[in-house]
Amino acid sequence: MAAYTIYHNPRCSKSRETLKLLEEKGIQPHIVEYLKTPPSAATVLALSKGLGLPVADFLRHKEDEYKALHLKGFTGTDEALAEIVSEHPKLLERPIVVRESDQHARIGRPPEAVLELL
Repeated sequence: MAAYTIYHNPRCSKSRETLKLLEEKGIQPHIVEYLKTPPSAATVLALSKGLGLPVADFLRHKEDEYKALHLKGFTGTDEALAEIVSEHPKLLERPIVVRESDQHARIGRPPEAVLELL
């Protein structure tokens, strides 16, 4: 069986639902509580590649930090934005599940979206 990683926030209902869905499918993913262990900029860029999205497309636009950092209309590079996300992990959309074998990833919104990886 393939190995998976979930970037998880236990306080988030969608994150909890996604983890439960994986466990119901017999998958025990590696759990990264990204608020306690923020991803490096390189990891954020790897998530971007796995999701097939620019970094700006998987940020939480309603977070206070997003507004405080004036990220609406950000014109810098994905690398620069990844550095910001690594310093402010609350900006990261959640949950993100990564299939380790090929690094493909999906955002668990809705939770069933991660089933594409199985």
